[in-house]
Amino acid sequence: MEQVAKGTFIVKLSPLTFEGAEAESTLGRMAIDKQISGDLSASTQGQMLSAMTGTPGSAGYVAIEKVSGSLHGKSGSFVLQHTGRMERGKASLSVLVVPDSGTGELTGLTGEFKINIVDGKHYYEFAYSLPGGG
Repeated sequence: MEQVAKGTFIVKLSPLTFEGAEAESTLGRMAIDKQISGDLSASTQGQMLSAMTGTPGSAGYVAIEKVSGSLHGKSGSFVLQHTGRMERGKASLSVLVVPDSGTGELTGLTGEFKINIVDGKHYYEFAYSLPGGG
């Protein structure tokens, strides 16, 4: 049975060296650290790779981040995989649980983590399932 967790998060992005990239490259690399509150109480660590283009409003990124904490009172960790792109201002984003990445009471977790930014504040809605409906 699918459940939904909701809340907010604070994200810190820190630039990292993109190895092998030329000085004028439009490729980037960032460390991701989040503090998540609400139905999911967790911290994350991960990395993002991005590509900007010469066209305003067009770019892409991929990221992997490990989430550690508790989800509706169940403890463990899991990994999120991000795929995002902007095409001339039109955004699309997919953030999914990596299959079989759940540990502890979150073993077998599947789901999609949706992000909404309103007035600079980050909100999430995490639709997920666990084996046995828990």
